[in-house]
Amino acid sequence: METFDIDIFFFRWRSVLLWRSFFTTAVVAIVLRALIDFCLSGKCGLFGKGGLIMFDVYSASVTYHLTDVPPALALGVIGGIFGSLFNFLLDKVLRIYNLINEKGVVYKISLACAISVSTSCLLFGLPWLASCQPCPSDASESCPTIGRSGNFKKFQCPPGHYNDLASLIFNTNDDAVRNLFSKNTNSEFQYSSILIFFVTCFFLTIFSCGIVAPVGLFVPVIVTGASYGRFVGMLVGSHSSLNHGLYAVLGAASFLGGSMRMTVSLCVIILELTNNLLLLPLIMLVLLISKTVADAFNGNIFDLIMKAKGFPYLETHVEPYMRQLTVGDVVTGPLQVFQGIEKVGNIVHVLRTTRHNGFPVIDEPPLSESPVLYGLILRAHLIELLKKKAFMSATVPTSIDALKLFPAGDFAERGSGNGDRIEELRFTEEEMEMFLDLHPFTNASPYTVVETMSLAKALILFRDVGLRHLMVMPKISGVRTSVPSVSFFKTLPVE
Repeated sequence: METFDIDIFFFRWRSVLLWRSFFTTAVVAIVLRALIDFCLSGKCGLFGKGGLIMFDVYSASVTYHLTDVPPALALGVIGGIFGSLFNFLLDKVLRIYNLINEKGVVYKISLACAISVSTSCLLFGLPWLASCQPCPSDASESCPTIGRSGNFKKFQCPPGHYNDLASLIFNTNDDAVRNLFSKNTNSEFQYSSILIFFVTCFFLTIFSCGIVAPVGLFVPVIVTGASYGRFVGMLVGSHSSLNHGLYAVLGAASFLGGSMRMTVSLCVIILELTNNLLLLPLIMLVLLISKTVADAFNGNIFDLIMKAKGFPYLETHVEPYMRQLTVGDVVTGPLQVFQGIEKVGNIVHVLRTTRHNGFPVIDEPPLSESPVLYGLILRAHLIELLKKKAFMSATVPTSIDALKLFPAGDFAERGSGNGDRIEELRFTEEEMEMFLDLHPFTNASPYTVVETMSLAKALILFRDVGLRHLMVMPKISGVRTSVPSVSFFKTLPVE
C-alpha cells in the first residue's frame, strides 16, 4: 500500500462560494455607489472622477467594415508576440527577485526602494524628450491642464502648449488609459511619444512586479497594450474607419490575451470597462488570435509566476505520457504507516521527522487475521490526541467511546498555520512508552485505487473530487512496504 500526500492549487466551484461571491459583489456595488454619489459633490478630489464603468469612453455607436479586420488581426499577432515576450522576461526577473528576497527583509525593502527611486527618476526625465505641441482649438477640456488629471499637461511648455508624453506619464494609470482610449483625439499624440511610453510601460511593469509593494499587474498590462494599440492605429491612419482610441482598446485586449491567456473572462471584463457591446466581435477575434500565437511560445503569466515562486500546482489537463503510466509507477516513499494501536514514541518520532499531512492506519494480528488497511488519520488529529494525552498503558482497544472525550471543535479544520505544532509538545519518558488507540479517530473510508490504475485517471480524480490524499493498494493481499522512486506526485510539507 502507498499513499499520495500532496498540496495542490485548483479551483472547484461550490454553491457556497457562489453565494459568498454574490454577497461580496452586492456589498461592493452598494458601497461604491454611495461613495460615488458623495464624491460627485467635489469633496474627494481626483477620487471623484470614477464610476461603475471604469473607462466609459465608447458609449456611442461604433461602426467598422471588412477592411478593418486585417489591422485587428495584426494587433492579435502583435499582442501574442509581445505577451509571450513579456511572460518570458517576467519569469526571469521573478527568479532573480526570489533569490534577493530570500536573503531577508532588508533586501526586500532595499529592492523595492531601488525600483521606486529608479522609476521616479526615469518618469520625470522622459517628458523632456517630447516636444511641446499647440493646444487643439476644439479641445473638450481646458488646455493645458494644471494641477489635476487631464489630456493636456503643460510640463515646462509655453502658454497654449502641452506635452503629450507628460500627459500620459504624470497621470494615474486609469487616467492614462482614458487618454489613450479617448476618441476624436487622433492628432493629440506624437509617434515618438507613444513609442517611448509603450517601451517604458513594458519594462517598468516587468521590473515592478514581484517587489514587496502592491504595484498591480492587470491595469499596467492594459496601459501597455493600449499604447501600442494606439501606435498601430496611428500607423494605419486614414486607411481604416476606426479611430485611434478604438485601436487602443483592441491593443489592450491583445496584450491581455497574449500575457494572461484568458478569453471569455477577459472579453467580459473589457466590455464592462468600455461599456459597449458593439466591440464584442473585434475583441473576441483579437483575444483568440493573441492567445493562440502566445501559446506557441510559453505558458500564461499566472502559471509562470506560481512556478517561479515554487507553488505546487496540478495542471487542469492530462499530459499524453500519463496515459502510459500507472499510479504504482509514480508514488514516492518511504511509506509511513501506523498500527491501529500505536506507541506514543513512534507517533512522535514520525511526526517530527516527516511533514506528511496524513498517514495510513493498518491492523495486523492479533487485531485482524491478516494485515488490512483500516483507514487514514490526519496529522492535525494526531497532534490533537497527543496534546490531550489520551494515552493507554496497554495495547488493548479502548472499551469506551473515545470521541466523547473530545469536543467537536478540537478536530475542526484549521486555516494554514493556525494549528499546533509537534515541536511545541513535550512528553515524559513514561508517556513515550504508552499507547494510543487510533481507531476512533481514523477515517475508515478513504479514497483508494489499485496500483494498476491509469495515472491520467488518478489526476482527474484528484481534481474533480478535490482530494488531498489517495491510497494506492497492491493487487496482491498484504501490505507492500517497498515503494518505487518517482517524480510526479511529490510529497510536500504540510502547512
